[in-house]
Amino acid sequence: MTATVGHGQKLERLREQAIAALLEGGSVAGAAKRIGVDESTLREWQKNPEFADAYRAARREVVIRATDKLACSFDQAVESLTGIMNGSQNDAARIAAAKTVISLTLHSLEVDDFDQRLARLEELLRR
Repeated sequence: MTATVGHGQKLERLREQAIAALLEGGSVAGAAKRIGVDESTLREWQKNPEFADAYRAARREVVIRATDKLACSFDQAVESLTGIMNGSQNDAARIAAAKTVISLTLHSLEVDDFDQRLARLEELLRR
């Protein structure tokens, strides 16, 4: 069943619904079925740069919201890891917690260094 479009607003609404259906997970076929368009129609929309950009932006927003939720628990997670590292009688648990703390700390420093280097390069390119 191919979507019939009377005007641009209906198509835009269908595309927004398609993005939401794709974000829910599953297959393209399942997303197409949920919004009532042919799978081939949805696949064509995915090739459209504007649709692809809107989908990427929506995915990014989902990830940002999830990351914000994770950030709220960050202190608690660090306390848990350091508590295990410092208080566990199980050597394997202490070692695993210590490795995780070290790994996350180093990764954080790498990301921070990368961000600073990128900012410097962007500044040089603006000159």
